[in-house]
Amino acid sequence: MTLVPLTEAHAADLHAGADEDTYALLARGGPEERTAEGWAAYIKQLNALPLRVNWAVLLRGRAAGRISYSEVRASDRWAEIGTMLVPTAQGTAANPEAKLLLMARAFEGLGANRVHFKVDARNARSLRAMQKLGAVQEGTLRQYQVRPDGFARDSVMFSVLCGEWPAVKAGLQARLDAFPRS
Repeated sequence: MTLVPLTEAHAADLHAGADEDTYALLARGGPEERTAEGWAAYIKQLNALPLRVNWAVLLRGRAAGRISYSEVRASDRWAEIGTMLVPTAQGTAANPEAKLLLMARAFEGLGANRVHFKVDARNARSLRAMQKLGAVQEGTLRQYQVRPDGFARDSVMFSVLCGEWPAVKAGLQARLDAFPRS
């Protein structure tokens, strides 16, 4: 797994890998058109958002998702991380490895006090992933994000605090060590 800056060049891979759940669960609604061109426009929109930094998750040289600092508040010493993986990348080492890289950067490089995640309450896979990560569920922000289709999603908030980071980091590393290396 490799992280590189997310660009419109990754659009074709993301389009090829996306399924119905990919579109249904993206907080911002995803591409307006379910085409490579639609993905390119969506990536351009994501990269234009203030306080956001996006990376493509590459597996075997192809974009299999993206991970982002969705927002960073240096003055409050927190960062929010958001992840989207296409189905072929789900259940692989990609998620724990990408989370390890971004969380280590936040806690060890940027001096964050907390990293948090907002998960669509309908996304059972991501809810389980947060529990597996060792993040603490803080509550649900009801009808917090309105998607372009008008659906107001509930966002379940999870966080990891700097004092919890060593245990979370050890857990991520143990998970990665359990995956076969090719």
